[in-house]
Amino acid sequence: MFRFIIVVLYVALFLLSALPYFGIEWILGRCFDKRKSDLRSLHYVQWGFRVVLFLSGVKVTFLGDENIPKGEPVLYAANHRGMFDIVSTYSHVPDLTGFISKDNLLKVPILPFVMKRIYCLFLNRRDPKEGMKTITASFDYIRQGVSMFIFPEGTRNRNEDSTQLLMMHNGSFKAAQRTGCPVIPVAISNSDLVLEKQFPRIRPAHIVVRFGKPVFFKDIPEDQRKNIGDYFADIISGMLKENAQLL
Repeated sequence: MFRFIIVVLYVALFLLSALPYFGIEWILGRCFDKRKSDLRSLHYVQWGFRVVLFLSGVKVTFLGDENIPKGEPVLYAANHRGMFDIVSTYSHVPDLTGFISKDNLLKVPILPFVMKRIYCLFLNRRDPKEGMKTITASFDYIRQGVSMFIFPEGTRNRNEDSTQLLMMHNGSFKAAQRTGCPVIPVAISNSDLVLEKQFPRIRPAHIVVRFGKPVFFKDIPEDQRKNIGDYFADIISGMLKENAQLL
């Protein structure tokens, strides 16, 4: 419980400090080099997440960095086990990246301001028209050179067998289809051991994040494109089984 309190207090202080920091960066981005300002904002959030990992006693092993193309946007598609999926992966992405998140996070004070500053989008699943606007915005971000990170399962997977995924939504991969960017499958193991298994206590754990080889939509067999979610679920499930051998 002590770790949880410390982490919550740190996150609150970090968000408060982010207000003036991002305000200054917004001005600098408008007046000078916007990309450099965006990268500084990315690194600021990454530093904050690394501190959260440290305070939580979490060790993260990253595998497959060589599979992430340099100098071009990608669509990261990962399994979803817990809150530390985002903390662990975002602390490591090499370039500008935004997450597509649930719109209930818009109710958290300050957090939406920070997330929007680093190109995150909020998906409204109750209103199809609003949801489509979010998906379309992700196309625009990718065309501007910003990678996007999605959880195609749509919610946290609570299956005891972590290699058994929920159904992955085909629509999650439209950005890759429309823009031609590669999809990087991401397999995250053990993230739920940190918080979800004994909420609200935080338990130190070893998270493994594996980045798979890039997949281009045009290279996927045509007969499998209609069930593209299943196609990537099979890939990520296999990667999770590889992770299990390290734990």
